Parts: sequence; structure tokens; C-alpha cells
Amino acid sequence: MNSVNLVMAREPIPNGTSVFLAGPTPDKSAPVPSWRPRAADALSAQWTGAQPLTVLSPESRHGQRADRYETQVDWETDARAAASAILFWIPRDLRTMPAMTTNVEFGLDVASGRAVLGCPPDCPNPERNRYLIYVARRHGVPVCTTLTDTAAAALAVVAAAGAQ
Repeated sequence: MNSVNLVMAREPIPNGTSVFLAGPTPDKSAPVPSWRPRAADALSAQWTGAQPLTVLSPESRHGQRADRYETQVDWETDARAAASAILFWIPRDLRTMPAMTTNVEFGLDVASGRAVLGCPPDCPNPERNRYLIYVARRHGVPVCTTLTDTAAAALAVVAAAGAQ
């Protein structure tokens, strides 16, 4: 089995094949389980590349927050730029995971050729993903409804780029 390495927020971003996990991050003020461990597991289960895959997560290891907001934003921007594919998973819930920053990031990355979009139709506010789905389709970005399929689409982007 080929290896998958998890790199968390503000850790050094290695060279090589990687997938960035973009989407809403649970807030401590309204805690809900993170979707990112399931995404990393889905990528790991499907990864068949000859080289290790790095999964880049903007969540902090052990919940340790950044010293400054800009430090976090800069790391996320650099990690998205370095990624072979950017997996957007948006289980939008306006109360607990509104994904407002995600909207901006998707707008920045939609034309990159590296984005894939996953929007579960059974999330609390699926109607708030309608615009992103429309824009994704206009730009030829794969649109999926399950995390497993979104992971597969991200790995297809990696394979198409020859980054295996």
C-alpha cells in the first residue's frame, strides 16, 4: 500500500503530490465533528500512486491556534498554491459551518484546473451551495455529492496532471 502523509496547518509544506482539503472548518464556538479525517481516509483508501501522497489540512494539529490570523491565511494560501489538487467539500450549515471563507477560496481556485467540488445534498443548507455548483460547472470543475466521489475526483485531477 502506498503511503499518505498528513500535513496540518502551519507545518512545512513538502514538495510532491498533494491534495489540499478546502472547505469549512468547525469553530470552537459551535463545535461539530470535522469532515477532514473522513476525507483523508477516503484519499488514503483510493491512492494508488507510486509516490507518497500528502494531504494538506488547514486544521491545527492538537487544536493549537495560529499566533496571528495572517499566519494561518498565508499558510492556507501557500498550501493551496502548492497542491496538485484542491478538494472542496462543503457540508454547509449556516449555524456551525457557514463556509464564507470557502466561498472566496473557491472563487480564487475555480479556474486553476486543480479544483473539485463536493456538495452533499443532505447538508443543512444545500441551497447555499447552488451558486458554487453553477460556477463549477461553467468552469468544467467536477461536482460530486459524496465525500468518496469527491476524493476520487481529486485523485483523477492528480493523475491527469501526471503528479503520481
